[in-house]
Amino acid sequence: MTPNRADPWQFAAAAIAAMVLLPLLALAWTAAQGSDGLWSHIAVHVLPRASVNTLLLLTGVGVLVTAIGTGSAWLVTAYAFPGSRVLAWALLLPLAVPTYIVAFAYLDLLHPLGPVQGAVRALLGYDGPRDFRLPDIRSLAGAVLLLGFVLYPYVYLTTRAMFMTQAGSLLEAARSLGAGRAALFLRVALPLARPAIAIGAALALLETLNDIGASEFLGVRTLTVSIYTTWVTRSDLPGAAQIALAMLAIVVAVIALERYGRRRQRYAATQRPRPPQPLRLRGVGAAVALLLGLLPVLVGFLVPAAYLLWKTLERLRYGGVSRQLVESAWNTVYVALLATAVTLIAGLVVAWALRLAQARRRPRMAAASLRIASLGYAIPGTVLAIGLLTPLAWFDDVGNGLLQAFGGAPRMLLMGSTTALVLAYLLRFLAISAGGIEAGLTRIPVSLEQAAAGLGHGAAATLWRVHLPLLRPAVAAAALLVFVDTMKELPATLLLRPLNFETLATWLYGEAARGTYEEGAVAALLIVLVGLLPVILLARAGLRYGQGPDLQERLP
Repeated sequence: MTPNRADPWQFAAAAIAAMVLLPLLALAWTAAQGSDGLWSHIAVHVLPRASVNTLLLLTGVGVLVTAIGTGSAWLVTAYAFPGSRVLAWALLLPLAVPTYIVAFAYLDLLHPLGPVQGAVRALLGYDGPRDFRLPDIRSLAGAVLLLGFVLYPYVYLTTRAMFMTQAGSLLEAARSLGAGRAALFLRVALPLARPAIAIGAALALLETLNDIGASEFLGVRTLTVSIYTTWVTRSDLPGAAQIALAMLAIVVAVIALERYGRRRQRYAATQRPRPPQPLRLRGVGAAVALLLGLLPVLVGFLVPAAYLLWKTLERLRYGGVSRQLVESAWNTVYVALLATAVTLIAGLVVAWALRLAQARRRPRMAAASLRIASLGYAIPGTVLAIGLLTPLAWFDDVGNGLLQAFGGAPRMLLMGSTTALVLAYLLRFLAISAGGIEAGLTRIPVSLEQAAAGLGHGAAATLWRVHLPLLRPAVAAAALLVFVDTMKELPATLLLRPLNFETLATWLYGEAARGTYEEGAVAALLIVLVGLLPVILLARAGLRYGQGPDLQERLP
């Protein structure tokens, strides 16, 4: 590993980072082409309404996820009551349910002719929906409620970790000075947890921006929905790109807001963190705490999961599973496995390049590559897909020119193939792979690669023979997260999938659009069951978190 020699790892990492930037540059170029006179229509009739709806949705969801996530995190950390240990991991369960699946479930459950409203009318003595019906869930308020109860675990996870690592002596000192329960939370715990709350809320808002299924099902015309309809319905790629740029501005604003929320926050622990001693509740207080903690689990997971299970059993009993659904499941697994493998390799290259650069004390270029490669996770799937359309079309044009020059027949090489999907998933979820592997590398002593270099091994041999065996847990965790996120991804899949190619997510989307819920429920239940895998890992880590004499040894 000669420091003066050109390092292929740095060039490879820079090339991967350039791939992430390419859709954004192409998006700006496409938007600058104009939309054949349609921009004036978009600017007057589409963009204002979609922008207002998006901002209102983000505001409502931000307030709700912050309140539910922070409140539930404090509830299971500061208080002990029957069921609190189960509740501590059960509050993570809504992470397994994508937003569009929750909207799909509640649309049928709360339909005027559905079981919930039917039961309410029977209880109140009304004959039909003309006599009495509940407020329509197809509204902005309905979208805020459903998204808030599904996305709050992002805030819960980060905030509870902060509460668990706060020095218990600080809270005990506040109690000894006469601080009550409310003051203890508002004046001590909450200010210390503000950075964690900001991070969790920003992640929830980015997921809200990425959502297309729930917003469309619930009749809320957001920027994401407008991008999709402008391209698919009107075939106006420049117009869709212009809306996507407006959406990117909101993404930047969300990230800036998260940075502002934890500005000048510097905390130093003068002693080993000790979790606060929970206050034991009994009687009515314990019952109220349990009910409050169960409410978000019930709304965000148990009710939609029970509905999906009921509809799936009903479908299997009377109609079985169609061949098209089986093909969709196979397509989903096939593309997800392929995308996971490619994403892991790219993440390993970026993380290893940074490790080598740090060893040579020249980490700037590699660190910049890692940061740029991580941008894709903050870019909504629709924006990324629209940005990829132009480069993919250009590559197909160049490839077809070469094919024709050698006597071959022209055909679509990337567009209309699973390669476009895999590329979109790679750019979208590379941050998960690179971040997880980079975190795993930080736990491996630098002395190991120094010893390998002393024995004559190069960078590739050191990675393959020394570090990869030690990185197996980090690689496995990153692979699981990428695989599950790929299976759930809807916006990019809708825009870039080949003709007549269905995944479970797009199959569910089509079933909901047609108003047929039986087979859609089977697809949704399969996605939820797979989504439970990373939630189980997070729950196991959470049960160990903060216990025992040495916190660092207990971390997964």
